[in-house]
Amino acid sequence: MDLNLLWFILLGVLLAGYAILDGFDLGVGILHLVIAKNDHERRIMINSIGPLWDGNEVWLVTFGGALFAAFPEAYATAFSGLYIPFMLLLFALIGRAIAIEFRSKQKQGFWRGYWDFTFWGASTLATLLFGVAVGNAVRGIPIGMDREFSGGLLDLLHPYALLVGGLAVALFAMHGAIYTYLKTEGELQERVHRWVWRTFWLFLAMYIFTTAATLVAVPTATANLHSFPLLWIVPVLNVLAIANVPRALYLKRPLYAFASSCASIAALVLLFGAAIFPNMVASTGPEGTSLTIYNAASSQKTLGIMAICAAIGMPFVVIYTVIVLWIFRGKTAITEHSY
Repeated sequence: MDLNLLWFILLGVLLAGYAILDGFDLGVGILHLVIAKNDHERRIMINSIGPLWDGNEVWLVTFGGALFAAFPEAYATAFSGLYIPFMLLLFALIGRAIAIEFRSKQKQGFWRGYWDFTFWGASTLATLLFGVAVGNAVRGIPIGMDREFSGGLLDLLHPYALLVGGLAVALFAMHGAIYTYLKTEGELQERVHRWVWRTFWLFLAMYIFTTAATLVAVPTATANLHSFPLLWIVPVLNVLAIANVPRALYLKRPLYAFASSCASIAALVLLFGAAIFPNMVASTGPEGTSLTIYNAASSQKTLGIMAICAAIGMPFVVIYTVIVLWIFRGKTAITEHSY
């Protein structure tokens, strides 16, 4: 068994799980200021993710831990070289958590307004930074012969990375809008339904533009699709999943639309993996400086022990997630214990 490839796939599964689960949390944060008209509606939107958001972030924590253990050189290069962006991301995730927990501690309008703005800003910034990170991973970053990041902050904020960041914001906004449509009812749900259409068209435009930009800026992104023709099923399924979103919306079947949105995100993560394989951190520097799943990996013994731990632990994470989603299914209602 190729343990290096196995852990590349498992990291993809963790990343897809995080993008799907925390994606709708972040999407709710991005949209709640423009959709909700009053304090009650904002509370409904926040409480729709209230029991779920912290559990969803377990997938990100697990992804980071697995990356550190399986591919330590890639982890070290990425986290040390991209220190400022990762600190900004950390502050954004902390700010979002604090905003959710602190918002309803006081009833004053200025207090709740401040935390509403913080929730929106932190959610939008975190999503943008995730997208910028993906854009840099696909295009590559400058790495020297010492396998250390040799660029500066501005090297990471090139137009392509910012474009992918915009795509991430549009994608999570659509995902969060569909989730909110699923969890609300009445007048608020009708307003959310209109916003789902707006976010879908925005995402579709960004998706088409970003795909075209990728083919021009990163011509090697499709190399693995040509080398392994079976992978072409992924972009086909991606297009079908995206096309099914407006069909489900037209039929007013929010759960169906949400499943299609989840499938779209999973397919995009698969395409991301296909675009960068076998690299973990692609280099735009001297030839041979890219960090791959082979030259940046831990020992085979370490990867083998980790595989056993994953076989034991990951099913519990999946089961826990399914149970929580099942318990808190249905429409969101405000009670005395709500945020």
